[in-house]
Amino acid sequence: MGAQEWHPDPQDGGSPAAPEGIVVGVDGSEHGQCALVWAAREARRRRRPLHIVTAYSVPIFAASGLDGGYATVDDSVIREGAEAIVKQALEKVASYDIDVTASVENGDASGVLLDMSETAELLVFGTRGRGGFVGRLLGSVSSALPAHAKCPTVTVPLICSDRLGETTEDRRIRAEQAKSGHQRVENVVVVGVDGSEQARVAVLEAADQAERLGATLRVVCAVPQYSGSLAWVPAPMDRKALFADIQVTLDAGMAWLRSHFPTLATESELKDGSPVDVLVDASRHVELVVVGTRGRGGFTGMLLGSTSDGVLHHAKGPVMVVPDREDPRLADRGRFGPVLGAA
Repeated sequence: MGAQEWHPDPQDGGSPAAPEGIVVGVDGSEHGQCALVWAAREARRRRRPLHIVTAYSVPIFAASGLDGGYATVDDSVIREGAEAIVKQALEKVASYDIDVTASVENGDASGVLLDMSETAELLVFGTRGRGGFVGRLLGSVSSALPAHAKCPTVTVPLICSDRLGETTEDRRIRAEQAKSGHQRVENVVVVGVDGSEQARVAVLEAADQAERLGATLRVVCAVPQYSGSLAWVPAPMDRKALFADIQVTLDAGMAWLRSHFPTLATESELKDGSPVDVLVDASRHVELVVVGTRGRGGFTGMLLGSTSDGVLHHAKGPVMVVPDREDPRLADRGRFGPVLGAA
């Protein structure tokens, strides 16, 4: 059993050390509970500590009348509610063999989690929250954080609650237990690519995650019907040639990927369609979808960037967004064949 450490009021005794490992935001909502379970399992997979956090801000109300001014709500009442949420979260993960810390922070939730992303390995949160006194920890935060966090983020929708309640044995027979139209969940990690270097960073993170899950990595490149400068191309043969060129680049990228992950099961797909639609559809029946924070745009229709936002809003499973960063494994990509956009 892992150790648990609770910081009920860091303001009284100095701020605790910046959290490392997996950080999960909770607010008492069902979405937050799904994120908590996913984060605890991920901490166990990575053998890293889990830090549970909730944030609140004290509402200020403008007074009306001749004695105009401002009134604030009692901070202690709000904080007690936030502490109850964190304590409940600690109880929920008590059975996991991981080290757990927890804290209640005073401030804007986005700002609190963004600061924690400086030292965290991964941020996890639900797609929507309950609002109210915890100051929208989830919801709008899940849209804002992936674009600005310094570490990868994972958003977990409420629809994942069924699969997160499973044991290892349940996963083996999940296909037989499928309910009301839910598709069988494959042990696959899907990553969207568009030929940019930022997408290759996402591929490397996705490959690391697939190894942790013992999953197959599926690299997907989707090309929409019309995009930017290609809207003028009338001939079907031109599009066929385009796909052939992209396939050559995709194959070269797969050769590079396999050189760094020789034992990982990998596959690639070149799809005709909207990147958002393709990745959202994939999210229905795979363990995780991975995208970058931005892409190259151009003929692949901005697979990343605005697409990552679209996937986050409509995905039916967990989505990881990987920020741009340096990785020494990128240096040898050119040795394996053509690189899209290279001089």
